[in-house]
This record gives sequence, C-alpha cells and structure tokens, in this order.
Amino acid sequence: MKKVSFPHMGHAGIAFKSLLEDLGNEVIMPPVPTKKTLDLGVKYAPEFACLPYKIVLGTYLELIEMGAEVLLAFDSYGPCRFGHYSHLQFLTLKNLGHDVEVICFGYPKREPIEFIRKLKKVSKHKSTIKCLYEFYKAFKKGWEKLKALDYMEKLSHKIRPRELKRGTTTKVYKQAQQWLDEAKTYSQIAEAKEAGIKAFNDISIDPEREVLKVGLTGEIYVLLEPASNLEIEETLGHMGVEVERSMFLTGWTQDNLGSGTQDHASAIEAAKPYLPYKIGGHGRETIGHVVNYAKRKFDGVIQIAPFTCTPEIVARTILNKVSKEHDIPVLTFFFDEQTAKAGITTRLEAFIDLLRRKRLEKNQVAAAI
Repeated sequence: MKKVSFPHMGHAGIAFKSLLEDLGNEVIMPPVPTKKTLDLGVKYAPEFACLPYKIVLGTYLELIEMGAEVLLAFDSYGPCRFGHYSHLQFLTLKNLGHDVEVICFGYPKREPIEFIRKLKKVSKHKSTIKCLYEFYKAFKKGWEKLKALDYMEKLSHKIRPRELKRGTTTKVYKQAQQWLDEAKTYSQIAEAKEAGIKAFNDISIDPEREVLKVGLTGEIYVLLEPASNLEIEETLGHMGVEVERSMFLTGWTQDNLGSGTQDHASAIEAAKPYLPYKIGGHGRETIGHVVNYAKRKFDGVIQIAPFTCTPEIVARTILNKVSKEHDIPVLTFFFDEQTAKAGITTRLEAFIDLLRRKRLEKNQVAAAI
C-alpha cells in the first residue's frame, strides 16, 4: 500500500482523505502551511511564480519528508498558468533528487480515458468497471463530508461577528471539522453534522449587534486556504463583519464537473457588460460576483488573489468602473511571501471604518426622507 498525499487547501483535505482511504490508500494528511512551508517553496520556485505555487511546492517537500510516495496534483485548461504548475513542480522535485510519483488529475469530462488511467493508480482495483464503481461509492461519501464541511464554514461566517466571547466560533468550527474527519459512515457523517450545528447554535451571540455584510471573491486557492490569505475571514469576523465567500469547493465541483450552479451562471451573466469573455482563472467570475453583491445591497466587497495573477489583475482594473457604477466599495489584496498580517489588518480596519460611515450616511438620508 503506497503512502499518498495531496496539497493542503482549507478543509478539503478531510474529504480527499476519506475518498482515498476508501480506494485502499494509506493517506498522509498534509500539514497546515506555515512560514517554513512557504520558505521551502520560495527557495525552489521561480521568482515570479504565484503564492499558491510556492505554498504547494513547499507542502510537497514537507510531505516527502513525512514519507509520502505518491503526490496528487490537479490540472487545469485555458490561459491560466495553473495548468503548467504540476509539471514544473514535478521537474523541481526530480531535480532535487526526490524519487516520488506525481499523479496529475485533469477534468474527467474532457479526458475521461486519461482520468480512468490515473484513477487506477490510486485504486486497489485494476478492473475498470470495479475501479469506477468503488470510486463512485468513495466519491459519494466524500461528497457528503465536503457538503457538511462547507455548511459548517458558512455557519462560522454568520456567527463569528455576533459571538459574545471572541474565539468561540473558531474553536467550535475546528471541533466540527474533527468530528467530520472521524466519521466513517453516512450515518456518522449525518451525526457529526448535527453535532456541529448544535455546537454552533449553543454559542452565545448578540442577535441585535449591527454587523456589516461583505462579499469575498477572487482566486480559488487564496479564497479557500486560510494560510494563504492570512486568515482574512476570521479577522473580518472579529471586526464585526459577516463574510459571504463567492466560492466553495462544492460549488466549484458542480460548476466544473456537474451541471453547474445558478450562482456561477448568474456571475457570468452579470459580468457580460464588463468582460464577456473567459480570460482564465476566475477573473470574469470575480467581476460578476461584485455586481451581484452590489445588487444584493452588500456594504462592500474584498477581492483577494495571488500577486502576479493575471486574470485577477485584469478584473481589478475593471472593478474600478464596477465600483463606481454600482456604488459599492471594493478593496483588493494581492498576496505574496512578503505580505504581512499587520499590514493587511490595518488596511481592513480602514476599509471597515469607511463602510460603517457609508452605512450611517445612508441611514441618516433615509431617516430624513
């Protein structure tokens, strides 16, 4: 039985672990990225590679030290550089003398035969029919875990800005993740989800507290991995801001492997007057989500992305016009290895102050009418 692992990306690893174990693998859970992880990636990555590339490369090097023999990667298509990353990272690992297998999964709908070929490498079943059947069962159970994990995270976004004791929500969220990680059957997953909901509902909150509503959009990895965005969602929650993130892994999976979500279709439609074409990554969707957040009367939007991410840079230039036309403040952060949490926090505090003043002015105008 080979030791298999994958990059860390938020809580997605809990679902990936479940799927891979059900396929007959020994899974090494990737550690939460730290400064050491990033330093390793920076040391061996091209200078202008983006932050996700460096974090993932650093994670691979840490996993090799932990005994991983097979590393999973995920491919892309289109103009985004992400499609080249796994190949470059494999060459880097090879040049460093690491004898490790890297299996890069693309989109099943585009290359179904190639997907099955690679799937067999991480399945104990080599018969195509048996392999696909076991994958279907494993995926279905992992999907239930992933839906529950995303639901827990959405609850944390809603409750954190209203909690009476700072840090309680984060503690409960981590406990809910652990319960779901330990769940091995459908009934246990359901029980873990119910226990998580109850734990969140038991948190003492101030339901009358005035909180701001801010949309969070941008590039997928920086959105989903707290270590890459310096825990921006938690920071905002402690500032009294309810965050609504534009992307979760369940939604991304449905958009790319299934029939798609209404939210994604709506974002593309809303972006058409500003950017009618796909430019790679999530640049077009970022614009559309900002338009939709404005229509839903959000107080503001924060765009986050890796430094040098071309699709998000293009989106940023267009967002100046979107912000003016829809009267919604937009703040952008581009993250790299030089970004410090203190600087991010200072800019967030200034932005939140601006949003509070803007809301106060609107309320005063409305009261005077």
